[in-house]
Amino acid sequence: MITPLDRLLGQLTTYRLVIASLSLLVVAALGLAAFGELAFTPLELLGSLAVLLVATHAANLAAARIARVSPHYDSSTITALLVFFILPASLDPWSLAASAGAGAIAASSKYLLAVRGRHLFNPAATGVFVAGVFGLTTATWWVGTPPLLPLVAIAAALILFRTRHLPLGAVAVAVATAILLTRYLSAGSDLGTALGFALASSPLIFFVGFMLSEPLTLPPRRRQQVLIGALVAVILSVPFSTGSLELGALTLGPISSTPEFALIVGNAVSFLLGQRRGIRLELLSKRQLTPTSWEFELRPLAPVRFTAGQFIELALPHRRSDGRGDRRMFSIASAADDRLRIGVRVTPPASSFKQRLLALEPGARLGATSVGGDFVLPRDPAAPLLLVAGGIGITPFIGHLEQLTADGRERGVAPDVVVVYAVSDSAELAYLPELERSGARVVIASPDEPAELRPGWSWIGPDRLSAEAILAAVPDAPARTAYLSGPPSLVGALRRALHRAGVRHPRTDVFLGY
Repeated sequence: MITPLDRLLGQLTTYRLVIASLSLLVVAALGLAAFGELAFTPLELLGSLAVLLVATHAANLAAARIARVSPHYDSSTITALLVFFILPASLDPWSLAASAGAGAIAASSKYLLAVRGRHLFNPAATGVFVAGVFGLTTATWWVGTPPLLPLVAIAAALILFRTRHLPLGAVAVAVATAILLTRYLSAGSDLGTALGFALASSPLIFFVGFMLSEPLTLPPRRRQQVLIGALVAVILSVPFSTGSLELGALTLGPISSTPEFALIVGNAVSFLLGQRRGIRLELLSKRQLTPTSWEFELRPLAPVRFTAGQFIELALPHRRSDGRGDRRMFSIASAADDRLRIGVRVTPPASSFKQRLLALEPGARLGATSVGGDFVLPRDPAAPLLLVAGGIGITPFIGHLEQLTADGRERGVAPDVVVVYAVSDSAELAYLPELERSGARVVIASPDEPAELRPGWSWIGPDRLSAEAILAAVPDAPARTAYLSGPPSLVGALRRALHRAGVRHPRTDVFLGY
């Protein structure tokens, strides 16, 4: 089930998946409003949404021009849709103006509340919070209503799955639900009523799935993300409220335990844990690795912290961007901080992003939004490893091997690594010189025998990689720490083969969108 879902969701960027999910919720809300199931009429919903979309896109465009960067229209669309589900819908001119102000603040915050090119806070949460503090409007989070819950829950689960943030979502929901249940039960509610208030009649699921999961405002490692989820859940579930602040004729506040405030606090802590600046890169070189894959060597213009095996999300705004967007994640195929190498598979019809990337010449500048991931080496440098790659999935292992080689030189001990490399054609074997320099034993699975095998390497034949073939080539495979990387369908097949061979719980890195 997971592999088909990976393949299905991989056809959409995360931004487009979120937009599609929110749009479906809009349609559902309009239907519920038409039948009197919501506190608003369909016309009020449509009017508020139209104003938010116009105000948010206009502010996004204006702020981007001032900052001299390319506007990201998918992001501003998501921001408008999120604010739509948080603020009350109305056709009252003042209410519409307040919503427009909140949307404009949200879109502008990406550029105004940024440190060295990196925005700090979730834009929708920022717009709603600031508008509330200045008394422009009050967040009602009307999306937290029982009729919408089934659709919200499904959409939130898909987004958390697509972004690999299911552990974050599970912890945040569990912690918040536990605190809310304790509060409601202590107040005399029965368990059913308490559960209804905690989950069905609250925005918790929507908030976690659509806002807490925003990758750009999360720390890079999973355990850090889980801690942030727990922190945010506590803040939004434990009631508190500050007094208002009187500044002459201006009254600010109060500030209370709202979801938007909790998320802003979580974003601030995340900023301290992650990359504290925007990432700018210079293309140093590009080379063709195989008939369908290329390598790009990039130089960070300022230090970038990463660990071998992590990914980087490149941002490459371009005209006539297709449905796959102008941002893409790539595994880093290097270990040194002063150089970043990425391997890219390009098959027709290539996305507009990859076409633009291939057109770049050395010296070109491009940006990246984040570095992260948990596909990193074990803490014990002496642990025997089994690295299983499918196609371009070899790229994170090149960074791993580079790091292991450096660590081995320091310790005076060669790392114990076996690489199993499965490709659809021997011509698609990439990074062969790097694999040879690493000293790892390499086992190749391909329909045709490679023209040349390095000393100590082996070809296991033209058949599909099976449990028997893995055990024959690597008899101690079950005793090794296993890593698995590649496209979803290949990872699914290889994971089943590893499981049958006795290899339990391999760490996986799925290449979506290829």
